[in-house]
Amino acid sequence: MDNTTTLEQTEQITLTPSAAQAVSDLLVNRNLVDYSLRVFVQGGGCSGFQYGMALDNRLRDTDLILEQHGVKILVDEVSIQYLNGATIDYVEDPSGSGFKITNPNAASSCGCGQSSESSEGSSCGCGGNCH
Repeated sequence: MDNTTTLEQTEQITLTPSAAQAVSDLLVNRNLVDYSLRVFVQGGGCSGFQYGMALDNRLRDTDLILEQHGVKILVDEVSIQYLNGATIDYVEDPSGSGFKITNPNAASSCGCGQSSESSEGSSCGCGGNCH
């Protein structure tokens, strides 16, 4: 797989400037050099999907790679199928702050943006964090 194909496939995920700044701040505060934001989908909740994010320095052979606003994003080949068109944002409101994923492929989602329902099932486990 060449990088051109990789970039075209992952350009369907958008990282907002506020999310990029939050990731950059985490990397600086934790003194993490050469780390990327890994975004993934995993099973969870009511037979559905839950989004996950982690700071990761391990590139896998099958990872799709994108860089936006100076932040490298890694997505595994299975998760990208569910995340095409998704937007990752960082929001701050009276109830707290955190990352929120808006996914146009989800039939419905929790208010926190951490889990979703697809045509195959639903999930409402809002415990996902960037760790």
